[in-house]
Amino acid sequence: MAAEKPGIGFIGAGTVGTALAVLLSRKGYPVVAVSSRTKASAEKLARRITNSRVAENSQDVADAADLVFITTPDDVIATVAAEIKWRPENSAVHCSGAASTDILEPARRTGARVGSIHPLQSFAGVDQAIANIPGSTFAIEAEGPLLATLKEIAASLDGIAIELKASDKVLYHAAAVMACNYFVTLVKLSTDLWQTFSVPAEQATKALLPLIRGTVNNLDKIGFPNCLTGPIARGDTGTIKKHLEALQKSAPAILPAYKELGRQTIPISLAKGKINEKQAEELAAVLK
Repeated sequence: MAAEKPGIGFIGAGTVGTALAVLLSRKGYPVVAVSSRTKASAEKLARRITNSRVAENSQDVADAADLVFITTPDDVIATVAAEIKWRPENSAVHCSGAASTDILEPARRTGARVGSIHPLQSFAGVDQAIANIPGSTFAIEAEGPLLATLKEIAASLDGIAIELKASDKVLYHAAAVMACNYFVTLVKLSTDLWQTFSVPAEQATKALLPLIRGTVNNLDKIGFPNCLTGPIARGDTGTIKKHLEALQKSAPAILPAYKELGRQTIPISLAKGKINEKQAEELAAVLK
């Protein structure tokens, strides 16, 4: 017989909290109570879930639920945890990518279990998050029965669970920022270059998207280092020199980023085996 699912409460009705609450409710987890900084936000979330009620405050959620998700902004999590009178039967969980369970110490001191679960996904909006979270990787920090519960939650959302230590969280989150947030920045810099030859940003983005999708597909199907293409992968120093000259003339602000990314690309090219050490040194000299 399957174990009975815990009653879940959410403190915070933003994008992550709303998406997780809706998805877990769909998977049969009873979301019994929700609260938010504004009652209107909590009511909006409660309307999307069957048999959930709007709690008066955070304490009301903790009193009603076994498993309490604190899905407030990161800077508020510790404050919320400190304001609640936790029961030993409670499990307190946050969804921050960068913070460890240390910020839930007030709950831990009262005997409540503490943990964190972070969906490795981009949250541009609630509907996008609901669509994107299933199948994601979930970074989990917890122990004992709560670890098992959070792994079950990840599995119910068709996700892959990875266990992290408290000391892993910041670098884990930095990696996510580089792969997701700074990827957006790279595309923005690319569209800026298109504007130098009078192509608007929106049109440039649409033009680049098939290239981006192809690159992501190569990452998925071929992997590192063989997915690398382009002039550094070929050892084409002449083309790199032309790029640098054109950037210096038309977009000097982008030049430092281009050089640093180029330098970081050389080891990947070497690993692919398409250039030798001499070519790598030549590329490094050009990108200095």
